[in-house]
Amino acid sequence: MKILVSVKRVIDYNVKVRVKADHTAVDLTNVKMSMNPFCEIAVEEAIRLKEKGVASDVVVVSVGSKSCQETLRTALALGADRAIQVETEDGLDSLSVAKLIAKVAQEEAADLVIMGKQSIDSDNNQTGQMLAALLDYPQATFASEVVIENGEAQVTREIDGGLQTLAITLPAVITTDLRLNEPRFASLPNIMKAKKKPLDVKTPADLGIEVGSNVSIVSVTPPPQRAGGIKVDFCSGIGRQT
Repeated sequence: MKILVSVKRVIDYNVKVRVKADHTAVDLTNVKMSMNPFCEIAVEEAIRLKEKGVASDVVVVSVGSKSCQETLRTALALGADRAIQVETEDGLDSLSVAKLIAKVAQEEAADLVIMGKQSIDSDNNQTGQMLAALLDYPQATFASEVVIENGEAQVTREIDGGLQTLAITLPAVITTDLRLNEPRFASLPNIMKAKKKPLDVKTPADLGIEVGSNVSIVSVTPPPQRAGGIKVDFCSGIGRQT
């Protein structure tokens, strides 16, 4: 079974985000970037499925500029077998990204696509659902447990009333939640080995996809400063009738 995992390069979750002075975007100057945390969970789950003998090949894909190759190399160091970069300008909308990943999934004949439920930069939570619709695959979102048996995925997900378990036939799309697993750290030997693993670069034209964005950013503003608290005289309310 071949698993395709999508990963995204975002601002590291430990970094305090700054907004540009003209409020057009987030300031990325000298900012530490890393793999989206939900994508790390997706990579970890794919690798665990390979270690269990369920999967034979784990391919990671990222859509973006050349800088996302660093993120792909990180995924290779964690245990993925191959990587594909679809070279585009950063800032594509969710639908364009979903179209590109869908074409890669078709070319790779992936039996399962695993991706983070959302990225921490845009927080759209759209690409996985759009991808499943484009591929006409069954989908299970916000997975907290995944079991693959007999060409079927048993996916447990958290809902308001408790836990829900879905049975979906493969090929399928699964998006990961935080409780699915704890991602591993890449060891130094694996980081060195990742430099020699294959990383293919493709363009939207190579995939026969025209990309654009139907979403534009009007303005970006930081959250308002928290107001100072006030002290409440607790004793003054004791015994008072209400």
